[in-house]
Amino acid sequence: MTSRPRPLRLRPVLTTLALALGLAAVAGCGTEVATGTRAAARSASATPPPDRAELEARAAAAQTVTEHVWVTEVRGYALARQSVGVIGDDGFGSVYTAPDGGQIQLRVERLPHADADCTDGPASGSAQDPVVTCERDGEQWYRATESGHAYARERGDLVVTVSGTPEEVDRATLRSAARAAHLADDHELDQVLPPAGGDPGRRPVERGDLPPVGDGAPDNGVGASG
Repeated sequence: MTSRPRPLRLRPVLTTLALALGLAAVAGCGTEVATGTRAAARSASATPPPDRAELEARAAAAQTVTEHVWVTEVRGYALARQSVGVIGDDGFGSVYTAPDGGQIQLRVERLPHADADCTDGPASGSAQDPVVTCERDGEQWYRATESGHAYARERGDLVVTVSGTPEEVDRATLRSAARAAHLADDHELDQVLPPAGGDPGRRPVERGDLPPVGDGAPDNGVGASG
């Protein structure tokens, strides 16, 4: 008996996309960026990446695991490192930004029971933002509402979703990012994961206007650096 692949359950990521991208935009002030590609990750350092044990410890500090850290590459977009964080229990999420303000969200979630199609359940969107397009596109599902669109694919018990708003990211660009999405290698893990001892949710931002004592409010006095 030939086994049939399980239909992919498309999570209602479009309904939460605006909030996620809004948070990324807020974090954009002073955010470090990196392209997230293998070539860029390797060129960023002439030295070998940390050993696997350190990378796994850094992933654990961020409440995820290295096997859930995916990256992508798309022309004109760079990873906003402050957007990197855990999704759900041990998933992974990040946002890639373009100079013109365009944003692409990458999400990796553990979903062991992905058994719905495009017409029922969460894949149908919401009453306020119903799905207008949902179709198979190669190895992935493409879904669009009036407010956002996404590509999603299943890898074992994980669902990898790349999404954005139609005004900022066209379908061709989104498809390119979705097809380029891949499990991070050790060099990319070193670039993407928060550093050892850092805030588990994001990389720290180096600011010259934060006083060394007090409540951490910016020092806006004359001579303070931005």
